[in-house]
Amino acid sequence: MRVLGNLSQKGGPNKQDRLQQGGRVYLDQANTLSAKASATIGQLRSLALSPVEISRLVELTYFVEMLDKHINLIEQRILKGETIPHEEKVFSLFEPHTQWISKGKAGCPVEHGRKLLITTDEYQLIIDYHNMDKPNEHPDAPATVARILEQYGAGSLKSISFDKGFSSKTNKAELQDLAGRLIMPKKGKCNAEEAAEEHQADYIKLRHAHSAVESNINSLEHHGLDRCPDKSYHGYTRYTGLGVIAYNLHQIGKGILRQARETKDRVAKKMQRKIERDAA
Repeated sequence: MRVLGNLSQKGGPNKQDRLQQGGRVYLDQANTLSAKASATIGQLRSLALSPVEISRLVELTYFVEMLDKHINLIEQRILKGETIPHEEKVFSLFEPHTQWISKGKAGCPVEHGRKLLITTDEYQLIIDYHNMDKPNEHPDAPATVARILEQYGAGSLKSISFDKGFSSKTNKAELQDLAGRLIMPKKGKCNAEEAAEEHQADYIKLRHAHSAVESNINSLEHHGLDRCPDKSYHGYTRYTGLGVIAYNLHQIGKGILRQARETKDRVAKKMQRKIERDAA
């Protein structure tokens, strides 16, 4: 694997021939291992196994299946020169639902994980979240608004703000009469009409308020969603929901403590004024 990886990364004369030769050597060893493991699995299935041993056999069978899938991908990509569709690629043997996320950020252009779409209200509470299942799934603004209106009722949205990733004429036309004041900055250069709209005072104010969602995302990561310890896709979706609940409980708790401090400060100021009046 390391030899093939080095051949793939480096240049030099006759690279493609050397790459295919390295791929054949790699696949010869991989096929030998696969045949040996498959024969062993066949022998184990004929035995009387305990429940623990059966669970281990199921796990072993999964990894042999992934080995065969990897062999097939190497044959397609290295020997046949075919392009592997993104949805057929596997980025983690232990968590096969892991996705390749290209953010294009400096120092971290690519991340492995899952995309999560969240919507927060003016009190920084998460009122909607959506696990984006497809690797190249584009955020769906109308579906997001539809879920919110279904939950909270028609007319519940006085304004809603999206980042530039949602920007499209179709999204804007569909949401113009549903979400009150719509803030959806255009990706790219604006025409005169669009520039005038984006320079209106209320538009700028609501767009600046949108930056709070970055703080919400950071806080959500600190409430457990930076890394998911639960296994399987079902475990991931369950853990996501628990993370959202923990975040909202923390926000509610902060609000209660803030109200208690404000009440205490008002009482203290009232007492201070009373003392000053009595002293006078």
